[in-house]
Amino acid sequence: MGLAALAWSGLHPHDRFTWLLEVAPILIAVPVLVATRRRFPLTPLAYRLIFVHALILMLGGRYTYAEVPLGFWVKDALGLARNHYDRLGHFAQGFVPAMLAREILLRKTPLRRGAWLFFLVTCVCLAISAVYEFVEWWTALATGEAATAFLGTQGDPWDTQWDMFLALIGALTAQLALSRVHDRQLEVLPRGGRIPGID
Repeated sequence: MGLAALAWSGLHPHDRFTWLLEVAPILIAVPVLVATRRRFPLTPLAYRLIFVHALILMLGGRYTYAEVPLGFWVKDALGLARNHYDRLGHFAQGFVPAMLAREILLRKTPLRRGAWLFFLVTCVCLAISAVYEFVEWWTALATGEAATAFLGTQGDPWDTQWDMFLALIGALTAQLALSRVHDRQLEVLPRGGRIPGID
């Protein structure tokens, strides 16, 4: 299903360069997940969140974030001034990495559940968001007008700050909403990674 969605998103996208930039995280993450699936399998929750995030990226890549039809529908329904689909993307950019960071920290470090874990997971998500903003900036410097659709600021001078703020809200929301479910799934996985009996 994921490959079909990726193929659909890449079939006559609005802008091929923007599509490649938007789906690049998928093209990087999938081989990593495949290569590590036996020695460090993730929880079902983590895999499902990654899949949903990938769908968000694919949809944004096909249309560009400023032109996603779903965003226009929400804009018209709520009387908004702009297409806010990119806000969903940046919320997910905090929400999904929060569970991944939490999983890795709990399984590979001495950290335990509590305030320090919550704080450090949030910091990791903000760092990821900041790096992504750097990538957008460097892409704009390197390619000029070609990066306009990738940036998707839609004339908002505070777009970068909004992006990072929504990643922060996503990271906080994920930890508050999903930690218990995540903990239950983590209980059946070995702390170090490899599941006994799987080669």
